[in-house]
Amino acid sequence: MASVSLRNVHKKFGPITVLESIDLDIADGEFVVLVGPSGCGKSTLLRSIAGLEAINGGEIQIGDRPVTHMAPKDRDIAMVFQSYALYPHMDVRRNMAFSLNLRKSPAALIGERVAEASAKLGLNALLDRLPKQLSGGQRQRVAMGRAIVRNPKVFLFDEPLSNLDAKLRATMRTEIKALHQSLKTTAIYVTHDQVEAMTMANRIVVMSDGVIQQVGPPLELYDRPANMFVAGFIGSPTMNFFDAVIVRGAARLADGSLLPLAPAAWKEGREIVIGIRPEHLHFADQGFPATVTVVEPLGMSTQVTLDAVEERVTLLALERPQLSPGDRKYLTAKAADIHVFDRVSGLRLN
Repeated sequence: MASVSLRNVHKKFGPITVLESIDLDIADGEFVVLVGPSGCGKSTLLRSIAGLEAINGGEIQIGDRPVTHMAPKDRDIAMVFQSYALYPHMDVRRNMAFSLNLRKSPAALIGERVAEASAKLGLNALLDRLPKQLSGGQRQRVAMGRAIVRNPKVFLFDEPLSNLDAKLRATMRTEIKALHQSLKTTAIYVTHDQVEAMTMANRIVVMSDGVIQQVGPPLELYDRPANMFVAGFIGSPTMNFFDAVIVRGAARLADGSLLPLAPAAWKEGREIVIGIRPEHLHFADQGFPATVTVVEPLGMSTQVTLDAVEERVTLLALERPQLSPGDRKYLTAKAADIHVFDRVSGLRLN
């Protein structure tokens, strides 16, 4: 196991900067998830750590070794890709043992590591099968097993669940998290799915346009997003945003409605954006008016889409309100649940 340190890492493709001034410390045994929209630089950062992409500036260190100019095979990492990349003519046992055979490791060591990995991953009954005889989830477990037998210092995962259906993705999320808790090996995981990030990570690194926007535990990012980008990206359904102006310590919306704000040294007339998570919006006798457009029963909750203050608004109710499209309602939120951002910079103010 080992820590990973990145210092002022830069990467360009021609004139285009894809990673800019990346500084990040990942502790030994930590599970860190890099998350962000397509093109934000998360996979490039992972490939740079692996040595599959040469960086244009900065330093990368794994454990106590600088690896910036080191070949991938010498970095003591193992990578699991979106594509399983299994050899179709080899059974599960030989696929898992392939890298050790390539290193000419002793047969006894190979057998021991394959047995340990297959037991951890529930593959003992599948060792003699070919990849074509396996389900998608089983193939992904074999790909992970192939990485585990190498006993690397760091695991790198590049969107390994993207090819699986929704139910299997949820199952594999649990399996990967349980596997990490068992192995306690440093893991860096890339995904565009913020639900994967929230449920799996010790810490999340949110990226946009090659820049780290915020780093922290999942609930810290959810409860105190550093800016509007993080606030809008983390959380499903996404946060609701409204332009507002500070009036007598409250937020006045475009329609003139007022929402309470927690006490602070607010400058009168300051232009802000307020954010409210769907579960923190409530129906009330007064607040700002909204019109129901769509009602989606989810069983344990009900998702309601409304038009309000020239915005499309989402409300998540734990109860089962009796609503129909066209119904007129008033919405409000508690002051403690309202996030306040600067309208120009997008940075968090409260």
